[in-house]
Amino acid sequence: MDAGTLGVMIPIVAMMIPIVAIWTKHQQKMAEMQVGATAEQTAEKAAQYVGQIQRLEDRVQVLERIVTDRGYDIATQIEALRDTRRVDEAGAGVPLGLGKERV
Repeated sequence: MDAGTLGVMIPIVAMMIPIVAIWTKHQQKMAEMQVGATAEQTAEKAAQYVGQIQRLEDRVQVLERIVTDRGYDIATQIEALRDTRRVDEAGAGVPLGLGKERV
């Protein structure tokens, strides 16, 4: 390299250093903003999942209460009566609450 080329290169390099520094700071800010947005989205999704889990736990508690309650046994007995009524309809019996004629 001769002195003229070197004389031109030094100011160009000197001008590029602040440009690279500005570009690097900008990239860092962009990365921080992206991390913040991702963290916010993750927190929103977690809040939604917590709400869904709570609703499911509430439903399971209701189902457990129904199953352990005496009412579940009554419902089973009613279904058993319905099954016997269907057998009676096919045979000689009369369905409960109905006469010989169907309405």
